[in-house]
Amino acid sequence: MSKTKSGPEPTAVSSRRKFVKSVAAGSALAAGFPSALSGMGPDAVRRTLTRKSRSRQVPASDRIGLGVIGAGGMGMADVNTALRIPGVELVAACDIFDGRLDAARERHGADLFTTRDYRQVLAREDIDAVIVGTPDHWHQPISVDALRAGKAVYCEKPMVHDIAEGRDLIRAEEESGKVFQVGSQGMSSLGNEKAKELYEAGAIGRLNYAEGFWARNDPIGAWQYPIPTGASEETVDWKRFLGPAPDRPYDPLRVFRWRNYRDYGTGVAGDLFVHLFSSLHFVVSSNGPTRIQAAGGLRYWKDGREVPDVLLGVFDYPETDTHPGFNLSLRVNFVDGTSGSTYLRLVGSEGAMDVTWTEVILRKNVAVDPMDAFSQEKMAEAEADEGGLPARVRMLPPAQVRYEVERGYRGAHVDHFFNFFQAVRGGPPVLEDAAFGLRAAAPALACNASYFEDRIVRWDPDAMRLI
Repeated sequence: MSKTKSGPEPTAVSSRRKFVKSVAAGSALAAGFPSALSGMGPDAVRRTLTRKSRSRQVPASDRIGLGVIGAGGMGMADVNTALRIPGVELVAACDIFDGRLDAARERHGADLFTTRDYRQVLAREDIDAVIVGTPDHWHQPISVDALRAGKAVYCEKPMVHDIAEGRDLIRAEEESGKVFQVGSQGMSSLGNEKAKELYEAGAIGRLNYAEGFWARNDPIGAWQYPIPTGASEETVDWKRFLGPAPDRPYDPLRVFRWRNYRDYGTGVAGDLFVHLFSSLHFVVSSNGPTRIQAAGGLRYWKDGREVPDVLLGVFDYPETDTHPGFNLSLRVNFVDGTSGSTYLRLVGSEGAMDVTWTEVILRKNVAVDPMDAFSQEKMAEAEADEGGLPARVRMLPPAQVRYEVERGYRGAHVDHFFNFFQAVRGGPPVLEDAAFGLRAAAPALACNASYFEDRIVRWDPDAMRLI
């Protein structure tokens, strides 16, 4: 592990002056849009993030045959997004519930091949890539089988159900030579890309702290999914659903609300923390933390679930070639009173950034230049007005710039699938491959170990192994 101190250094006074001047210039341009800047302060600037058009004609020979394994809510949402990329055609769907297969044929045509057995999908020669949208405990086995069958794989996060599964998946990716991408869509977003550009330009100085928050406040958001009326032991392949999980009697709650149970899901950490890790690691080019500790509890959704609905995580990141040592805190709350909110915040010596997939708010510290005679004169005048009272400590509000995606932006989900299929067609390799995916998933899953075992977990992010 490198200890070279080469993270962004604090910018010089001249750099700060240039930033303040750019804010002032932008303020003048934005003067015609006061409502858009309400609540952001007098120094706020709005700028637009744009994506060059990616539409193109695709010859018939460039067609990509797609299969989906796990045709539930997330799997079929992924299919709908994937089909927005030119040249992609859905060929097959696999699920353990007949009702979902019926729905897939109704939506995508009676000729769609459907099956309960994913191996039949992998055996088809007309399928080039598969989406793995199954419960978490099936992510790694199906992905490994798909890669070995010569298929490209788009696997929903967190990629593995257990940290130890990561090695075999990385090996299968390397040996197959096929494209593998994890489905943390924010990785390809305009918001994350801008945050990375700003961070690498030293916009917040030296990073010292980061925090992330993901909140929900409704039953569906808290995984209390509806149970289909047609679900029964005849229409659900219960044994195939269980797979490598312990055997037990049929329970529809475990099939359709699987995220609530440790045998199949990875809790709020595997569902949501992993998104925040992916974004953070992308923005600051990090391999991950070395020390993980979590706390939380089951505070509200006491519906038989086995995982907490409030979880807090604290992480230590070591100094590397791309960032200083810093601390990270993450929170998930499924009983949030603010109608739900999500953000990743990076705090440095010169400012801070709030990052989402569609927006970046940069707040830059602004200090009075001691050589600025005008500012010194105004401060003296203000002190003279105090009527002989002690001078007040004065701080200028931070200069703010808000970067927002352009109107009509197709979204991070489309961008992520575009990058995946570009790689399948021989274009640039994906960024969120199996190694990146494990480095995001492992600290998230380590939170579960810390919470349930009441201990600190130590992780080597370079060697990708628990210590």
